[in-house]
Amino acid sequence: MIWLDDQLHLFPSPLQAPLEQDIIAIGGDLNPRRLLLGYSLGLFPWYNEGHTPILWQSPNPRFVLLPELLTVNRSLRRAINRSDLLLTIDLAFSEVLSRCAAVERPDQDGTWLNPNLISALTSLHHLGYAHSAEAWRDGKLVGGLYGVAMGGIFYGESMFTEEPDASKVTFVALVKAITKAGFRLIDCQAHTPHLERFGAINISRPHFHALLREYIRIQPHFPSTADLR
Repeated sequence: MIWLDDQLHLFPSPLQAPLEQDIIAIGGDLNPRRLLLGYSLGLFPWYNEGHTPILWQSPNPRFVLLPELLTVNRSLRRAINRSDLLLTIDLAFSEVLSRCAAVERPDQDGTWLNPNLISALTSLHHLGYAHSAEAWRDGKLVGGLYGVAMGGIFYGESMFTEEPDASKVTFVALVKAITKAGFRLIDCQAHTPHLERFGAINISRPHFHALLREYIRIQPHFPSTADLR
């Protein structure tokens, strides 16, 4: 583990860290160049609101979804088939971030989506790396998710829902769209029972980085709203 300063330094390789150590580097800033460098190495900033310095994480094991393992149970398939939600991509990125930040999570104190990180992710969105998917009903945003795309990997960050199944319907539609576009891996970061039901699995850090090295070279185009239909 190393301390970063405000200059753009190379991160240490997560593969050189002990497997039981999730925090690979501390400090630095959220400059878009540093964020992109971090994601290219499988690192992401994850620290509670008001907590300083920045903690750069590489969980072991890593929770991922291989698109071919996507599981949609019978009740959700029925919900998808009868859904009248309007699904979009990148129509309300800032609002999706704000809604995700406002979600109360019983196992967390505060939110990692603090104003500095929201600003940094918005910069990545303008650069074409961060994306959102949204669910609408009668012009109202009722569900969504966001993440960062690099190479053939989509780093899923967070989701929210304001009505049953809205975020699930959006997630399934996005996974199918990015898979068709050529993405090969969806990083879910840390285990949740919710994503496990979709077929996400734990893999070791070395396994994750083997996939990262292979898929980061792919350059698919991120899908558009039309690809969700």
